[in-house]
Amino acid sequence: MLVCGVALSSAVSVRAQSTPEPGVTPTPFAQPALSPTPSGSPASSESPLPSGSPGASATPSGSPSPTPTPTLPPITASPEAAFIPVGATQAVTIEGSLGNLTAVPASTAYFTFTIDQDQRQVLITGTTPGSTTITITDSRGVSVTVGVRVAFPAGSLPQPLTLNVTGDPASSDFLKRLVVNQILRYTQVRPGAQAIVTPDDVNVGDLAQDIVANVNVPVLIQGEQYFDVNGSVPVTLNNIAVPRISPDQLMVSDFPEKLTENGILFTADLKREVPSRFLYYHYNPPGQPDRRIVLVAQNESSEPATVQFISGRGSAKYEMEAGHAATRDFLVDVVQNQGRLLQIPGNATQVIAQQAMPAGAIVTNLLQLRVLEGSTVHLTLVAQNATDDPATALTTGQLLTSTVRHARGIYTVPEFHFATQWNVNDAYLDLPIGQVPLPNSLAGEALSGDYGVLESFVVNVQNPLSTPANIAIYESPRGGSATGSYLIDGVLVQSHQVKAFTRYKVRQYVVPAKGFVRITIVTMPEAGSSYPLNLTFAPDDGSVAPGGPGSPVY
Repeated sequence: MLVCGVALSSAVSVRAQSTPEPGVTPTPFAQPALSPTPSGSPASSESPLPSGSPGASATPSGSPSPTPTPTLPPITASPEAAFIPVGATQAVTIEGSLGNLTAVPASTAYFTFTIDQDQRQVLITGTTPGSTTITITDSRGVSVTVGVRVAFPAGSLPQPLTLNVTGDPASSDFLKRLVVNQILRYTQVRPGAQAIVTPDDVNVGDLAQDIVANVNVPVLIQGEQYFDVNGSVPVTLNNIAVPRISPDQLMVSDFPEKLTENGILFTADLKREVPSRFLYYHYNPPGQPDRRIVLVAQNESSEPATVQFISGRGSAKYEMEAGHAATRDFLVDVVQNQGRLLQIPGNATQVIAQQAMPAGAIVTNLLQLRVLEGSTVHLTLVAQNATDDPATALTTGQLLTSTVRHARGIYTVPEFHFATQWNVNDAYLDLPIGQVPLPNSLAGEALSGDYGVLESFVVNVQNPLSTPANIAIYESPRGGSATGSYLIDGVLVQSHQVKAFTRYKVRQYVVPAKGFVRITIVTMPEAGSSYPLNLTFAPDDGSVAPGGPGSPVY
């Protein structure tokens, strides 16, 4: 809840996970026995030599030994075991055979086969998943048994991807996350299988504006009952220079927060002259079907439209965890103008974002959107079943509703900017975060807690003393427990959950004598946490340093 306290073809190979054990079974072939001369053969016409004469031959008293039956050369199969996707054909070559080949499968349930006598091959075509054997025999009766496994591939890899991005520069971390998300989005995976690709697999560094990078990303798709699919997806990254902007309005979808049915959650026009920020936050309770959140953009003009969007999203079973992940990523990306460019053809619809929403999960996303070229684009946020095609998401109909009221509307103050000066010997300086309720431009609830509102501060800390001064910035939630993400002097500082009215250091400084320190802070209230929260400038009280033992800050 939003809580407030007051261009190349992919290279693919299919690999089996287990190897059937083929058996080689030589079959004995009966040969006629070679017999010694029979005892009843006719006698020589010459007179026998006397015993002991020089020409006499010694005759053994026992029977003569039979000649051993020779072992016929075996035949072999290449490959020794066949792994065949359903619908595919594999040739098994038989070597060392004589005469015509015959083949007998142990089961005919999983494949069909033909024999090419000229090529000495058995051609096996998979029809149904399963494992069996086939025994192949030549005209001598010598045989070999080949294991056969038929299965579906675990999935299929996407075609080469081209991603137009923005960023000054586009950081390596951002590009790696983007590439992984897009590959997973377009990879086809069979039920029970999974695609495996990690940011470490994406070999790309920071990308300056107007620079193109090409990477080949290895991907593995695997599942117990399937053949593994190993391959790579070529990805082209094109960083297009566009200026930074501040949005003119904040759109929020948090009603109904708890989903009990599918349908339209939010709808609004994104006008070219009105760049906007969009925050959605929804919960799919346990016992509900697995769902998906889809943000659809409709170009109602005949001319193409180019949309830039920056996105930070989170999904978790715990509300603070989801909100923290979305805010952290969005803050980093929006400061560097890191986003994507999508071209929507005239009179066409395109999915801008989609997010899995299993039962028991909270999903949230912070987006910054603007039309760079073209006309007005209509936005629709939809909840659908996880098994439905995102491209078929509803774009017309009544908005879902609930008896439990939460914010849904358009708010005209998407950012606060504040600059001040503080002397180290003055009273403490408190910077309230998420304190001002925002009125709704539509019929609906006001936005308490300023969720989705970016708040930036510039504080010049002066030290009029003749000795250096140790100071710190402290966080202290005032409405309830809260997490936090802060860009302080360009460094990301994060905080785990902190209880209301406790105080922890998030940053500490030494201000030189008769000198000053200029400190910049960019933050925003995190969905799922209880705001407001104070950031307090005060002398260092000697408590645990940020990141030290017992500190929630990291």
